[in-house]
Amino acid sequence: MNYIDMFFNYLENEKDLSSNTLESYKRDIKQFESYLKEHSMTVEAVNKTVIITYLIYLQKSGKATSTISRSLASTRCFYQYMYNSRFIDSDPSANLESPKVEKKLPSVMTKKEVELLLEQPKPTDPKGARDKAMLELLYATGIRVTELISLETSDLNLTNGTMTCKASDSKGRVIPIGNIAIKYLKLYIDEFRDKLEPKEIETALFLNFHGKKMTRQGFWKIIKFYTGKAKISKVITPHTLRHSFAVHLIENGADLQAIQEMLGHSDISTTQIYSKIKKNRIVDVYNKTHPRA
Repeated sequence: MNYIDMFFNYLENEKDLSSNTLESYKRDIKQFESYLKEHSMTVEAVNKTVIITYLIYLQKSGKATSTISRSLASTRCFYQYMYNSRFIDSDPSANLESPKVEKKLPSVMTKKEVELLLEQPKPTDPKGARDKAMLELLYATGIRVTELISLETSDLNLTNGTMTCKASDSKGRVIPIGNIAIKYLKLYIDEFRDKLEPKEIETALFLNFHGKKMTRQGFWKIIKFYTGKAKISKVITPHTLRHSFAVHLIENGADLQAIQEMLGHSDISTTQIYSKIKKNRIVDVYNKTHPRA
């Protein structure tokens, strides 16, 4: 058994890794091994220069920065194992910095696109009323899809116009809802929810046609259906509405810290990306409209 096979055996038996992560490690290390064989090198003879040269090779081959960063992480894990097992005297990957992965700006809908999407469900039957309430609430609050489907009827305080979101925070966070979302939530709860609920009591706010809590997959299908009905060409996901919620608030002068609290971000740097989107949109508008741009 060679060093790489021993490493794979170590990962499989001693590290608690997901199958996807394990396969990524194996794929990266096998690719690195192929590179070494092409250059007549062995894994135990590798030094820091060889690893850096390999990373440059990946870059010249057109690999994405995220792929290169992951390959370095896999290589680093391999050589930490080699060093800790005393197969080598020093770790050649030590102190090597991963290339910075540039964060992609999230996709955001225009206000017109949001309006077009939200007007698609017709609240005249249980499905339409439920779908209308879900979409309105998602855009009104910016909550995650997991938080949306985890809501219970007791989480709403429609008299005060607030909602307690507990899905990702045991303490919960209180979020204002807004009059339009309140209107359609009341309609759904008062007139249609009971028609979806089975004989067994279900506390989830949003139910499917089996009277059970709505699933993530079920809501994704709802988004896809109404996106197609609205004839919106861009790909819309539940998270797109969350991003749009944040950007539209910033465009209207909302405080970044308040948006951070509503979104449930632990670090404000996560929220600051929405300010960058706003700046990019301003530049885009300027370039398209100013006669001397």
